[in-house]
Amino acid sequence: MALCKRRGFIFPSSEIYGGVGSTYDYGHYGVLLKNNVKAEWWRSMLQERDDIVAIDSAIIQHPRVWEASGHLAGFTDPLVDCRTCKLRFRADKLGDAQCGRKPSKRPGEGPDCELTDAREFNLMFETHVGPVVDSASVAYLRPETAQGIFINFKNVLQFARMKPPFGIAQIGKSFRNEITTGNFIFRTREFEQMEMEFFVPPAEAERWHQHWMDERMRWYTDLGIRPDNLMLRPHGADELSHYSSATSDLEYRFPMGFSELEGIANRGDFDLTQHAQHSGEKLEYFDQQTKERYVPHVIEPAAGVDRAMLAFIVDAYDTEEVEGRQRTVLRLHPRIAPVKVAVLPLVSKEGMPERAREIFESVRGRIPAEFDEGGSIGKRYRRQDEIGTPWGVTVDGQTLEDDTVTLRDRDSLEQVRVPVDGLADALEVRLTEPWRSPKLSD
Repeated sequence: MALCKRRGFIFPSSEIYGGVGSTYDYGHYGVLLKNNVKAEWWRSMLQERDDIVAIDSAIIQHPRVWEASGHLAGFTDPLVDCRTCKLRFRADKLGDAQCGRKPSKRPGEGPDCELTDAREFNLMFETHVGPVVDSASVAYLRPETAQGIFINFKNVLQFARMKPPFGIAQIGKSFRNEITTGNFIFRTREFEQMEMEFFVPPAEAERWHQHWMDERMRWYTDLGIRPDNLMLRPHGADELSHYSSATSDLEYRFPMGFSELEGIANRGDFDLTQHAQHSGEKLEYFDQQTKERYVPHVIEPAAGVDRAMLAFIVDAYDTEEVEGRQRTVLRLHPRIAPVKVAVLPLVSKEGMPERAREIFESVRGRIPAEFDEGGSIGKRYRRQDEIGTPWGVTVDGQTLEDDTVTLRDRDSLEQVRVPVDGLADALEVRLTEPWRSPKLSD
């Protein structure tokens, strides 16, 4: 967390006013890293497949959407108040709660928590549409992106001419008025989701559920997450959502223990059936060849952008001693690193900054690059290591003689001389090469 603030990844929101609980702003490198994570998700869904299309649905939707989905009646958590510390907790998570005035088990050392009876608390943020605030103007900020996909199922069928199995994917903001938040950006009230609904013939649902569990696990490991830090945990019968016949959480070993990174659910035909009943529109597929008419079942891989970003940072964070000094480094996969290459003049004289600037200008149109001439070369290397920049290009006296530069590798610390001519090509090739986290044991 200290690194994220110091290096401009993530800041507490409204910090100068004391902050707002569990809300964060993303700084320059946080925005770049977050965008790279989303770009890799889009790549896996759209560029590497031909059976998924994209959509971007509205944050505020018709209130009946949430009536049909069950969110209006059932999207609740049991809430209790502590009369001692005046804080609120989820009744089903009291074991994780931290009372503001933590009671002692021994008499005479502190007040005991005095909890109210549990009451249901709807997690949706309520707002109003239009100039008049009354019951007719009530609307909600979406608590998930999935429903925006379901209510557009018919539109996608018409414009995309898709046939099950096919998917509709989107990335967007969601809002939940969570009672229990915390663990940095793991659980916040405003968050971004990467969600895809994959519509399949009912008889094929189980097979596709397994397919997407395997695919989503592979996505994280391909981008550098160590497999030992991931596990698939099937939901027990007592924790399955009412619409799900099978759900598995892909969990990551965060500092606070294994916690959900992504859920992969077999939602059956619940959502399309509900929206068909409430809207009066037929939401089904008619197979022209077999003359079969059916409501597709849905497999849903749903991931949080913020949680994925946190997992990538945690997994990449490393410290080591180099030449007697401590080095902190983010060993991010080069494809998601905020900056791919830093161009650094060895010293700020003898024409080196000017030549370094020219080289920077020549590569930054092809690959995300940064120019840095502030402080000693060692400090600049350390700054780039801390934001996860995989390569550094140093311009020195020899550069002015033979137009070569030193190319430094973040992970191995290997330094080689390469010609300036063709530097962008060489970096692009490196960016496409297979990469393995140095933190993986042999």
